[in-house]
Amino acid sequence: MSPKQKKVLYRIIVSAVLFFTLLVLFKTVLSEYEGGWIEAIVFIVPYLIVGYDILIKAGKNIAHGQVFDENFLMIIAGIGAYATGEFAEAVAVMLFFQVGELFQSYAVGKSRQSISDLMDIAPETANLVAGDSIEEVDPEDVEIGSLLLVRPGEKVPVDGIVEDGESWLDTSALTGESVLRHIGPGEELFSGCINKEGAIRYRTTKAYEDSTVARILELVENAGSRKSRTENFITRFAKYYTPIVTVAAVLLAVIPSLITGDWAEWVKRACTFLVISCPCALVISVPMGFFGGIGAASKNGVLVKGSNFVEVFSHANAIAFDKTGTLTKGTFEVTKTVAADCTQHELIDIAARAEAFSTHPIARSIVREYIKRAGEGTRAPEGLEDYTEISGCGVSGMLNGKKVFAGNAKLLADNGISAPEVKENGTVVYIAADGRYMGYVIISDVIKDGMADTIKGLKKAGIERTVMLTGDRKETASSVAESLGIGEYRAELLPADKVSAVEKLLDEQNGSGALIFVGDGINDAPVLTRADIGVAMGALGSDAAIEAADVVIMDDDIAKLITFKGIARKTMRIVRQNIVFALGVKFAVLILGALGIANMWLAVFADVGVAVIAILNSMRALRTK
Repeated sequence: MSPKQKKVLYRIIVSAVLFFTLLVLFKTVLSEYEGGWIEAIVFIVPYLIVGYDILIKAGKNIAHGQVFDENFLMIIAGIGAYATGEFAEAVAVMLFFQVGELFQSYAVGKSRQSISDLMDIAPETANLVAGDSIEEVDPEDVEIGSLLLVRPGEKVPVDGIVEDGESWLDTSALTGESVLRHIGPGEELFSGCINKEGAIRYRTTKAYEDSTVARILELVENAGSRKSRTENFITRFAKYYTPIVTVAAVLLAVIPSLITGDWAEWVKRACTFLVISCPCALVISVPMGFFGGIGAASKNGVLVKGSNFVEVFSHANAIAFDKTGTLTKGTFEVTKTVAADCTQHELIDIAARAEAFSTHPIARSIVREYIKRAGEGTRAPEGLEDYTEISGCGVSGMLNGKKVFAGNAKLLADNGISAPEVKENGTVVYIAADGRYMGYVIISDVIKDGMADTIKGLKKAGIERTVMLTGDRKETASSVAESLGIGEYRAELLPADKVSAVEKLLDEQNGSGALIFVGDGINDAPVLTRADIGVAMGALGSDAAIEAADVVIMDDDIAKLITFKGIARKTMRIVRQNIVFALGVKFAVLILGALGIANMWLAVFADVGVAVIAILNSMRALRTK
């Protein structure tokens, strides 16, 4: 408990002891004074001990125009109890109310602390290397290009590049994964990770406010500002509901009293009616449910920008994927070599020499394949003489006095060299030398491990429609889609075509459910913002992903969407349970209160008790299972 909560607890204990002592006294030795002014004055003492802060809050709120809240209703309840001579009941109601408020405050605090613990990734200090000395500074004061030291057990304060040292990093706070990640010189270091072994010196590449840890914290802190439709409904509901029930309570007190003349009874019923009607169970527990869902997602390395996206994701039934970097690794590899007028070794040797000067990913994959086949320690081959890049076709040059071409079929045809048409998945690089066709090399983007199982898992989770959007050829797209079990694909798309494709998919949804788009968050920003839910992949340290997407997966594991789908559904179940439970109990007890069956004790349960139960239910959203 916080110091403030402990103080309230002490007041409750003192007031409860005094209350029960007085209650026994007035039922025994002081029974002749029961119901008189002496009892009224004496019971004011425990009432003020336990409830003076409620009186102060109500006064401040009324002064600011906020009349209809639980504090005001509790004061009305006390006045009503005193007006009808139920002095002990007035104290008991306030005592019960404060017990409920303390329990509620403790539950909310525990829930918020769970979120804080999950996101406790920002270090308080950074070790700045200045010559031979180490100076502890605030991470916000670290400039770009500074040299920092991270000792074992410390958190990385700012993003940067390792200059010296090797270690293993705990990235679980960012990615949700418990597997340690090796880091060494030249590799990128992200803030929020924990250094587990050796000391590391690294050069910062970003200011603190632009670093991964600051961006994540900002995202989580602002998540509450984007409310779901359910939250907005509850806010609007409470705005109109409270004045309505207040007017109803006044009518309940006045009209029957004028008819029967029994003002004491009907004023008491009206006060009970008011206490029952307080909507705090809904106003607190519904946002708490969404807050818990966002926290559970964060724990699993999925950052959500608002509760509205949790609600939309819960009923999503269609998903569209970018291919490169999302379904595939985004790294090209040689998957096949077919020699025609030479050996396999000669073919890859000529191809690697032809591509040695090129920086294109396809060219680099051929050079890597050459080194792989030649064995460890082999250097990249020397390039061609008179090297020339032919835009959109390939490269050419001289090798031992022979003209060499490496590229597509058009390149060979333009130079009078005939080659068979190859219809295989992947990018085909034709090789020719000295006017002769030598063979071809197939380069493919490798599908991520376990992706087919992930697609199956998404379908089981309720994603009925799966679509792949890619700029690749139809043959390649068809092969990838078939191997992964993706139902539809759109191939040979330009970036603008992807937006049009998503818009068409949205039209086809026809309001039957939400459409998710999953991309790398860098070149897919327009599509991410156009879909109902934009999910960024590979976002560890990617500013573009965090900016463009609604949901950010802090590593490349699409399978986490299955977990998030379960979290979103569970969160919505909890929210609906809270709404039905709170309204059901309130309306039932409101009727009982109007009929005079429900007393003030039951009224306070309908207010505080229901709120506590609903909040405890909301805290279940923090658990992923």
